This record gives sequence, structure tokens and C-alpha cells, in this order.
Amino acid sequence: MVERMSADVAARLYDLLIDDDATGSDDVEPEVAEAAPGNTLRIVSALTLQKIGDRIADPKSVLSWLLVTVGAPAGLTGLLVPIRESGSLLPQAAMLPRIRRVERRSRVWVAGAVGQALAVAAIAATAVGLRGIAAGVAVLAALAAFAVSRAMSSIAYKDVLGRTIPKGQRGQVSGLASVTSGVVTIALGLGLRLVGQDSGAAVLGGLLAAGAVMWAIAAVVFATVREPTDVESSSSDDREDVSTLATLRHDAPFRRFVTARALLLVSALSPPFVVALSNEEGEAALAQLGLFVVAQGLASMLGGRMWGRFADRSSRRTMMAAAGAASAVVVAFLVVGAGVDAAWLFPAAYFLLALAHEGARLGRKTYVTDMAEGDQRTTYVAASNTAMGVVLLGAGAISSGLALAGPRLALAFLAAAGLAGVLVGRSLPEVSGAPDS
Repeated sequence: MVERMSADVAARLYDLLIDDDATGSDDVEPEVAEAAPGNTLRIVSALTLQKIGDRIADPKSVLSWLLVTVGAPAGLTGLLVPIRESGSLLPQAAMLPRIRRVERRSRVWVAGAVGQALAVAAIAATAVGLRGIAAGVAVLAALAAFAVSRAMSSIAYKDVLGRTIPKGQRGQVSGLASVTSGVVTIALGLGLRLVGQDSGAAVLGGLLAAGAVMWAIAAVVFATVREPTDVESSSSDDREDVSTLATLRHDAPFRRFVTARALLLVSALSPPFVVALSNEEGEAALAQLGLFVVAQGLASMLGGRMWGRFADRSSRRTMMAAAGAASAVVVAFLVVGAGVDAAWLFPAAYFLLALAHEGARLGRKTYVTDMAEGDQRTTYVAASNTAMGVVLLGAGAISSGLALAGPRLALAFLAAAGLAGVLVGRSLPEVSGAPDS
């Protein structure tokens, strides 16, 4: 009786929140279609909790602030983002053979979420118990463990999404999680703004502990996702060659996708330089932290729904639009910033870049999920993410080198890369929604 009532509630919410008129929704078995409403709510709930945790343990803001607070050497702060981003991407191809043997990929996501919870709990303990270089090294070590655990969840998520949610609705599922987490992120940012300069290590430790709890609950929720029962795992004897280089060499459409995704980094790598310029202009980083967190929350809340629907209709065009928008924002920021001395300019630019990044993220996730089926999807996700780990290190090194001559030069380079991404995106085949006529 209770289960039937829960199913009815899930169906009503599903009809309210998900537009299932897009083409391609008939590519799944009846078992999957029947379970889609409940699975949608479970996945959205788990992703929302994960995204809230991500905002709490954001290396670009909160963790950077933490290292300053505990007196860690300034050089360690520069390692936070590379460890977090590359560490969650590079191991994926190596993990793939083991993951492909697991029949229920949701279990892999759950294991990754538990690992992330434990890692963030370790960072919280570090905030309270350690100081100086020891605290900095401990945070980086825990962040590396976090990144490896995130790699597991990243591979598994697209596979679970492809198995349990019909095409034409997948972008909306990811977008809804961005909307709901954005509301909480705004509240978090306002709270940090009110606390301001008085935020000590103990406060941050408590905040991070709450983030660890978010991942633990997400693991429990995601474990209830109902996957199809007729999906077989791959044995070690019948696996195809899934190396990153082999996939890139033999699959031209996939190679173009990876190239386009690499050029989308304009929206991911530009925000730290906006923050750096804010510091150069005399805006105290600690006082500004709340505004940047609020900007991120607003971008998630507003962009998640909009970009999610757009991605289900054309994930290719979504990536192109996001890259073009990010480049336009950077160019406008450089032009306006050269003649206007206003504190509002920095959080405004940060917000617009975060909004564009929502589109880039949802577009490329939906694209790689829709362009393949079965274990080929898992291969594409792992290979593209491993390649992106290498590209991220290279792009980060180039932009950081250019930043030695000033953050504006690095931003100009990233804007040019985004415009190139628009051109590459035009050559991609359409895989979501209706094909081009």
C-alpha cells in the first residue's frame, strides 16, 4: 500500500517536472519506462545532495579559504584545483575494465559516494586538528582520495542514466539536480557572507562535516535506483580494446566530441582568473567569498532547468551555445573591466561564466550519454574523461603561464579557445532530440 502511494506520488512529480515530448523516448524497454518516474526522483535527489556537497567542498573557494585559515603554505593552494579535476578524470580508463564487470553500475556510484564522504570527513577533521604545512598536505591527500572516488561515480553515472532514463529526458534530470542544489547553495553563500571575516577553521570544519553527511545520504538514496534486470556485465575475456588512445584513433565522431569538450574549458578555467583580478583590485577574498558562492548557486538554479531542456533537444547546440556565451562574457568582462572600476563587475562575470558552465556541463554529459549504448557508453565516458584529465593539465599550465603576464592575457586565450569550440561543435553529428532536417 505504502509502495503504491509512493509510486503514485513519484508519477505525479515526474509528469510535473519532466517534459517527455522530446523524440527518442521510445528507445527503452517497458521495464525501464515503468520505473522511470521513481528512478528520476531517486537520481535527482542523490545528485542534489552530491552537488550540495560539491559546493561545500569547492576547491576554488571554500578549500582555498581553508588553507589560508589553517596557515598552509600559499604554494599548496595552487594544487587544489588540478588535484580535484585531473584526479577525478585521469584514472577512469584504468578503472574501466573492473567497472565493466559489475552488473549493477549503481553500486559503483554508491561506492564512489561513500569514498567521497570519507574524504571530506577527513578534510573536516584536518580543519579542526592540524595547522600549517601538515594541514595543507593532509587536505591535498584527502582531496586526491576524493578525486579517485569521484572518478568511480563519474563513470557509473552516465551508464546508470542511460539504462534507467529514456533519451529526451536525461538532460532534464541532471538539470533539475542543478536547480535544487542551487537553492541550497544560495543559502550557503548568504550564510558565509553574514559570517564574513570571522569564519575560523572550526566553522569550516563543521561545514565540511555537513558536506560529508550529504554524500553519505546520497549513497543511500542512489542504492535504491532500479536498473534493468537483463543487462549483462562484461567478462575479462570478451572486453574490446577500451584504451583512450585506441578509442580516439579509431572513432572519428568521438574524437571530434573530445576536441569540442576540450575547447569548452573556457567556462571552467576562466572563473579563478576573475577572482584573481578581484583580489588585484583590492576586493578582500574572504569578504567576497559569499558573493561568489551565491553567484554559483544562482547559476545552478537558473541554468539547470533551462540548459537541461535545451540539451535534450540538441546537446550539440547546447555545447556550442555555452562555449560561445562563455567567450562573449570573457570578452565583455575584459572590455568593460578596462574602463570601469566597480566591485559588482567581478561577481557578475563569475555568475555569467557559471551559468555558461552549466550549459557546457549538461550539454557534454547529455551528448556522451546519447551518442552510445551499453558498454560503449562506459568506454566513451572513461576514455573522454581520461583524455580531458591530460588536456586539463596542459590547458591549466598554458593559462597559468600566460597569467604570469597578467590574468587578462589568460582570459583572452580561453575566450579564443571557446570560439574555436563553437566551430568544432558545428561538425558534430546530432545525437539528441530530432536530427537536423
